[in-house]
Amino acid sequence: MAIELSCPNGQTILFLDTETAAVTQPVTNSDSHFLAWTPDGESVYLKVDSLGDAHVARVDADGRNELVPVSEFTYDLSANPDNDDFTFAYSPGLGQGSELWLAKRDGKSVQQLFTDQFSYISFARYSPDGSQIAFIKIPDTQTPFTVGELWIMNADGSRARKVADADAGHGYAANWSPDGKRIAFVVRENPEDERADQSSEALISNIYIVDVESQALTQVTHIENGRVETALWSPDGNTLAFNMVINDRIEVRIADLTTGEIQPLMVELTCCPAWMRK
Repeated sequence: MAIELSCPNGQTILFLDTETAAVTQPVTNSDSHFLAWTPDGESVYLKVDSLGDAHVARVDADGRNELVPVSEFTYDLSANPDNDDFTFAYSPGLGQGSELWLAKRDGKSVQQLFTDQFSYISFARYSPDGSQIAFIKIPDTQTPFTVGELWIMNADGSRARKVADADAGHGYAANWSPDGKRIAFVVRENPEDERADQSSEALISNIYIVDVESQALTQVTHIENGRVETALWSPDGNTLAFNMVINDRIEVRIADLTTGEIQPLMVELTCCPAWMRK
């Protein structure tokens, strides 16, 4: 398990062996930020030394640290579950847009997939079979929180299309269902409220699901005075778990997609669900 800690000199990644409970720190001489696991689960991609010699590295639990030759401005990376390819998104800075690239052969061969001079391409994620990529477009402005767009394209960059508006700026990724037929994502319901542009406390949002083939939308939650966070699919694809915040009270809710029923996980305050796959 990879654990990211916030420390005085930046983020630090720790490895936790879930069988022995042993903890190791793979990068000790500078800050490190988690980007993605490799498909085999043996290594992680990290953004290292962001304020100094910024670079992307592939690090395993045994301490092997390999430089990945992609842009030092990389802020997002996603590994293809079907092979060793990965995507990386980077931006030179505010007001300069962003680009999404495909990397092969450990980053030694790259190909541009998508570029947008007015948006940040964020949370690019492969479908379970590696054939498609979903991502969120976030307007490249100084406004902290706004309305973005959910896009889908083929893994080679072809047939890129917008499928829905989506919340932007809060860090809510869109998630593929296990069968790759649906995507769950967060929608901002009060785009006209300028307070919500500056404070997450004013945000009103809900979880929606889009059918990838038909692009039909289904609203899962119906909150009118609070917000939701990234929804996580159960392994069988029938349930979503997510954080809900109403009146500053955070709790985990479970949505049964078969019945439409939504229930709190527990009576007490709860946060940050994760599904176990056995």
